[in-house]
Amino acid sequence: MQIVTPKQMGRIEERSEKIGVSKRQLMENAGGKLAELIDGYCRNEAKLSPEECSVVFLAGTGNNGGDCFAAADILLYKGYRLTIIHIGGLPKTPLAQEMMSRLPRERITFIEGFRSGNVEAAIEAAELDYMTIQPRKPDISDDKHEHNPLDDILNAEKKRMGLIKGAVVGAQVLVDGVFGTGFHGSLDKDIIGIFGIGTAAYRVAVDVPSGGNSASGTVSAGIFKADETLTFGFIKSGMSQFPLKKYCGKITIADIGIPDEALKILEGDRKYFRIERNFLAAYPPKRERDSHKGNFGTVLVIAGSSSMRGAAAFAALGALRSGVGLVRVASVEKCIDTVSVLAPEATFIELDSDDYGFMLYDSSCEPIAEAMKKATAVVIGCGMGVTPDTIELTKFVTQNAPCPVIIDADGINCIAKDIDILMKKRTDVIITPHTGEMARLLNCDTQMISENRLLAAEKYAEQYGITVVLKGGGTVVADNCYTAANHTGNAGMSVGGSGDVLAGIIGSAVAQGCGIFDGACAGVYMHGLAGDIAAQKLSMEAMLPRDIIGNLPDAFGILKEKKKNMTV
Repeated sequence: MQIVTPKQMGRIEERSEKIGVSKRQLMENAGGKLAELIDGYCRNEAKLSPEECSVVFLAGTGNNGGDCFAAADILLYKGYRLTIIHIGGLPKTPLAQEMMSRLPRERITFIEGFRSGNVEAAIEAAELDYMTIQPRKPDISDDKHEHNPLDDILNAEKKRMGLIKGAVVGAQVLVDGVFGTGFHGSLDKDIIGIFGIGTAAYRVAVDVPSGGNSASGTVSAGIFKADETLTFGFIKSGMSQFPLKKYCGKITIADIGIPDEALKILEGDRKYFRIERNFLAAYPPKRERDSHKGNFGTVLVIAGSSSMRGAAAFAALGALRSGVGLVRVASVEKCIDTVSVLAPEATFIELDSDDYGFMLYDSSCEPIAEAMKKATAVVIGCGMGVTPDTIELTKFVTQNAPCPVIIDADGINCIAKDIDILMKKRTDVIITPHTGEMARLLNCDTQMISENRLLAAEKYAEQYGITVVLKGGGTVVADNCYTAANHTGNAGMSVGGSGDVLAGIIGSAVAQGCGIFDGACAGVYMHGLAGDIAAQKLSMEAMLPRDIIGNLPDAFGILKEKKKNMTV
């Protein structure tokens, strides 16, 4: 499924207008879809008639507010009770002003959701008066009250806030149309206060929840928390990332009539996708009845150490459960002793170790070079440790492998120690960092990565000509031209070992000829899907990485069933 950045969406809308679909028409279509969603919810889910439903629109000053006005124009004549609370002021854009002008003011309740200049001045004066100690005048009687114009203003302000609270609390549907995809920065405290009013209403965000950055996925304090977000045309890139994603609720995409011709404006741009089942059309490859193991590739797993044996086992089992024909594990003796019991289907190459149980470089080069000649993908790094020898070994593999190399865990930490591993590579490389590892690669703090996940993955991929799989909620896959965001997976996968399983699954997909970028996308999708099945069976709290492996068969079953039914 294609997704777009906010800037790309703006260019698409501009292009639409030039080829005959005006922004006015797009807004009217958006309003129609919003009205349709609200009407459907009230009738089909809340089981209420329009006359029983109060719909409250929180309308901003821009075109998001205009979408609300367009929807209100339709709902009004269906019999809904409507309230429009103006947030931040009256509409400022010509289109929003036009949509508001169509509304019969006598049939809709309008409330100012913003303070006037007089109120601000009155509050400031009241605060100053409160902080000033005035001497008591003896000639003024205690039972006399001198009229103060400030009191009138402050009382009117209390009444206004009471109207807002009453409307929000009494609503069956609360619609957020305050800010759109251009929002960045922080929400005003008064807006935060309105968003925070307790209500049992169904909360709908227009295009993106106000307070969310739809480019990066970051959020402002007090963001509107939606039960459902109706986004227009395409999901915006930041909505694929946390924390914004969790504030969107259910995401529904509305077709607002953007012509296909308008999308040509993005030719030459980076392309964005959300990974869906139909994205994996070539995965897994078809198994003919006369197939043999050689038809499905060989993964060489260079992983593990005496103290981190499970990592190698997880990578090997992840690859084996994902359809690869043969898995070979190159590791130290103690690691092989463990992995051979857990994954007897694999074959093994014993490497010499140092006194601490980590691989040695000099004696390992020849057996690894021979093994790479027969491999169709190499996975390196899981539980390998970071030593001068493993750094050199990682560099040797990227400079001599005749097939794609997937670098995970300690392999990534080796890159952070010696960037020549990527600078002098001679093959296609996929790296699979989590946020902390990505921060080490870029020599920055983790917050910088968390707030710029898409950008960090894209820029690093472009700089070194590699594919980056930036793990986390909404795992990002990026190469020179494409960015994909995954939506499978859950917090139960936040356990040591899950990433090793992922490296093996990606290695398997690539080894079977799925391609570099597509193989990485297939791997993260299937890894997340198996994790979701495990969580459903066992709970997120109780599931383990081994359960991801154990549920890969069910995940492949779901994938094949959906393909058979031609369902996305």
